[in-house]
Amino acid sequence: MIQANFLLENKYSEELYHDFASKMPIIDYHNHLPPEQLATNKIFDNITQVWINGDHYKWRAMRTLGIDEKYITGNATDKEKFEKWGHAVPYTMRNPLYHWTHMELSRYFGIDELLTPSNSAKVYKETTEKLSTPEYSCRNLISQMNVEMLCTTEDPTDNLEHHQKLAQSDFSTKVSTAFRPDKSILIQNDGYNDYIDRLGQVADMAISSYNDLCEALKKRIQYFHDNGCRLCDHGLNQLYKIDFTETEVVSIFKKKREGQNIDNEEAQKFQMALLRFLSETYHEFGWVQQFHLGALRNNNSRMHRILGPDTGWDSIGDYQQAEGLSKFLNALDEKDKLTKTIIYNVNPTYNEVMATMIGNFNDGSIKGKVQWGSGWWFLDQKDGMTDQLNVLSNMGILSTFIGMLTDSRSFLSFPRHEYFRRILCNLFGREIQNGELPNDIEWIGKLVQDICYNNAKEYFEF
Repeated sequence: MIQANFLLENKYSEELYHDFASKMPIIDYHNHLPPEQLATNKIFDNITQVWINGDHYKWRAMRTLGIDEKYITGNATDKEKFEKWGHAVPYTMRNPLYHWTHMELSRYFGIDELLTPSNSAKVYKETTEKLSTPEYSCRNLISQMNVEMLCTTEDPTDNLEHHQKLAQSDFSTKVSTAFRPDKSILIQNDGYNDYIDRLGQVADMAISSYNDLCEALKKRIQYFHDNGCRLCDHGLNQLYKIDFTETEVVSIFKKKREGQNIDNEEAQKFQMALLRFLSETYHEFGWVQQFHLGALRNNNSRMHRILGPDTGWDSIGDYQQAEGLSKFLNALDEKDKLTKTIIYNVNPTYNEVMATMIGNFNDGSIKGKVQWGSGWWFLDQKDGMTDQLNVLSNMGILSTFIGMLTDSRSFLSFPRHEYFRRILCNLFGREIQNGELPNDIEWIGKLVQDICYNNAKEYFEF
């Protein structure tokens, strides 16, 4: 299925991939891998544990095919769950899961046959036998893919004990973390006050006022920084263009701490005020900030109550993005406090908005200071990646792009970098063949290597 020239349409594409892209190490600067499993170098009992559990992409596909929840998140055995996935795979053709499934089986386990209902039991047995050995521990799964650096995502209340253990280990891959303070920003969320109490406990202070909250978050930023963190991330619907005063924000937070309801306008003012404070602090610490914008989460209330968040009930939102994003970035730039920034959109109708927005704030101080991130979530597929690369080429400078990331919870997801690299090389190779680009393989090969690896290494200063 996954042959040497998969996705490569001509000799130029093949040369760019095999001679330039394929050998470059991976910098996976945003994912949701569990650091505890890395710290303990977990060995998985079987492929379901590392490949299906927690993978809401697969879960959505299985539900669409009428597979009972018992075999997805329920109490079926791991073998039964895998065999149900084997039943599903032939029906996923033209979904990226079909390619990813076979790339992952091939790259990690050397299994090049198509996964079908008839061979799923055999594949389960073969992969389980391999996974039960130290060679297939989670660290070795990472090392197999030539991952030089990866960055997980943690809440400000995390004590980072697992990252501390990793820093003292002999693991050759550098593991860092990203600060994710969404729970402190989203003031209308259920349990907000309980969360703020917990934040106060880890910051060793009472949080009674808005200024207290800012102080507590800054203390946690310092703690993360001292533990090697140099990135942050935010998963938000949008950045609002609303105005606010400090007096209003102080009052809104006080009102929330007293148990009163916060309306939408108040929530927007508070969120933008706190986010601006955080971004100015990131600039002070020299961090990279990331904004994942536009997902419509937890659409199915009944299933959210049963299974909780991040279980496959999210979709693309249609929030307005341009004006609020511009106003936010401009407010930081006005003070010369705009740090390196990566913006991701999940709604493809905003591709051109994002590609042109970054040009407004690339001020010549740093190459590619403000980035439009790679195709994310529902756009993390062949068409989504191709569209992102083409729009960025047309309206920005593709050669400064920092490339791909997995945004995954799975230790088997790293062939997505290969997928991206093949798509990238094919775009360049196609245009060389068409005469739209010169047949200068050495120069274009250098650009490919920059996008795959060198730009990210320089940008994140790893």
